[in-house]
Amino acid sequence: MKILFVNKFFFPHGGAETVFLQEREMVKNTEGFEVIDFSMKHEKNLPSEQSEYFVDNVDYNNEHGLKSKLKVSRDFIHNQQACEKFEQLIINEKPDIVHFHNIYHQLTPSIIKIAKKHGCKTILTAHDYKVACPGYGCLIDGKVFDVKNINGSFVNLFKYQWHEGSWSKSFLMSCEAVFHGLNKSYENIDTFVAPSAFMKSMIKTRLPDANVQVIVNGIDASKTEIGEDGGYFLYCGRLSPEKGVPTLAKAHSLMKADVPLKVLGNGPVKELIEREYPNVELLGFLQGDELFNIIKNAKAVIVPSEWYENCSMSVIEAMSYGKPVVGGNIGGIPEQVLDGETGFLFEPGNAQQLADKLDILASNPELVKEMGVKARERMVNKYSLDVHKRELISLYHSLAGK
Repeated sequence: MKILFVNKFFFPHGGAETVFLQEREMVKNTEGFEVIDFSMKHEKNLPSEQSEYFVDNVDYNNEHGLKSKLKVSRDFIHNQQACEKFEQLIINEKPDIVHFHNIYHQLTPSIIKIAKKHGCKTILTAHDYKVACPGYGCLIDGKVFDVKNINGSFVNLFKYQWHEGSWSKSFLMSCEAVFHGLNKSYENIDTFVAPSAFMKSMIKTRLPDANVQVIVNGIDASKTEIGEDGGYFLYCGRLSPEKGVPTLAKAHSLMKADVPLKVLGNGPVKELIEREYPNVELLGFLQGDELFNIIKNAKAVIVPSEWYENCSMSVIEAMSYGKPVVGGNIGGIPEQVLDGETGFLFEPGNAQQLADKLDILASNPELVKEMGVKARERMVNKYSLDVHKRELISLYHSLAGK
């Protein structure tokens, strides 16, 4: 069976690419499957035998003149070059299934119809809320909103300043949503893959007739093990308001127990944390063994999100090292963290409630150990790469009728 993997970046770039490249390698090494690629040209790209078909690099963050802006805006919504090269690839390679991942803006959803035109079965993995919300994150001024509010009227797509507080960018996002809504681009997807039941519900809000299958993210359980309790709490991720970092810093200052808080990552609230919460240990960006050792030896990992997390890799990584997770009760986090068993849930934005949960763990090392063991077991049984692979391959066979 030949699977065409499609993603706009063909190198490690973000969470979507982590899953995309992981799945591609996994399927490539599975007997009976052949993998081909479609992406965008970039100097960081990994090797691919199909690189001649890749589209020209598009960077929407660069400055453009008026004429260039008009072309960029058009390509943002419908990339004709991507459509032509994609069609030629399909004609030449004749894939059985096309698995789309992060295709927005540089490749555009216009290519979905081409796959269906040539008889391919189609899958789209929803790494973010783009299908439901033009601005990806279901955020207005940093606060989450209910996507049901925009149902029934494309006018409402422009009503809110969803994207970076910019009317022009919001208008472009709105035009994109209108174009693909009228063109019924997403109706040509045979199966959406949602990494969480919450994501499934969001897709169904906008596309009630869509076929959506939940396949959670996974990591290789054989490469991790239960770590030690190093006596500190840990946050890993972007330092931004919607991630709940200011709430976490405040909660740490409200704790009765004296337990260090280590924070990994960078972002717009870093200076605020440095200025107002000097007891928080900011470690910046880490990767590789240095990162994994810090996770492995934490007392617990905190995921204080105040926006709709999908299937948080931070939660899964923490569980893989036998760490309890204290997470915001929002989005897909409640599906991952079993409250009172593998960690705690708290009301997003409620610093005092978070502080209380942290104090419970700080004063009860046996509970930390017990929750950590259960977290590791849950990760192996539900969030391992083996489980992910089994469910994905089963979906491929189901779509192909084999």
